[in-house]
Amino acid sequence: MPKQTFFNLSNEKQRSLMTAAKKEFSRAPLHEASISNVIKDAGIPRGSFYQYFEDLEDLFYYLLHEHSQRNYERFIAIIKMNNGDLFESIMDWFKGILIIFEEPENRQYFKNAFLNMNYKFEKTFTQNMYGERRKSKFFEIIHLINPENINISNEEDLYHIFKMLMAVSFQNLAHAFGKEMQIKDVIKTFSLEIELLKKGFYKDPK
Repeated sequence: MPKQTFFNLSNEKQRSLMTAAKKEFSRAPLHEASISNVIKDAGIPRGSFYQYFEDLEDLFYYLLHEHSQRNYERFIAIIKMNNGDLFESIMDWFKGILIIFEEPENRQYFKNAFLNMNYKFEKTFTQNMYGERRKSKFFEIIHLINPENINISNEEDLYHIFKMLMAVSFQNLAHAFGKEMQIKDVIKTFSLEIELLKKGFYKDPK
């Protein structure tokens, strides 16, 4: 995360640095990115950069965290709009994410980001949705989810169902960018997997 000196900057200067960062991470994945390019576009000295962030990786994950937070807020809005229908909300949220990712100013950035995918990347991208630090937050908004049509015994069950749904979402996004799949094919695969989770895998012996 950024140092306090970054948060002491004006909103305009913060946005300028984030814009420069996104531009550089769109040009190249993290391991090929350059601090020189970031500070040049942001118009700041190299010394100032290290007053704000530990290194380029620190900047990369903060930028990713910001996207993750917006995704979280978007999901909350969608589930309210869908009157608590969890599966319908996951589908709408996923389709919306694909549209955002496909926008010209976003596609190359997320493609490079997913090429850099590892455990830390996945944890950062999804922590606002189901990470341990956000688990308590999930239980705070659990009242937004309508449990009537979900086969659960308690809130803990609902939490883990939600976690599995987000894991499936993330893996499909990773495949979409790693393999450069067409949106219609990504949605088709995702829809099938969500339907399977919705139905369950065990056949009633009756």
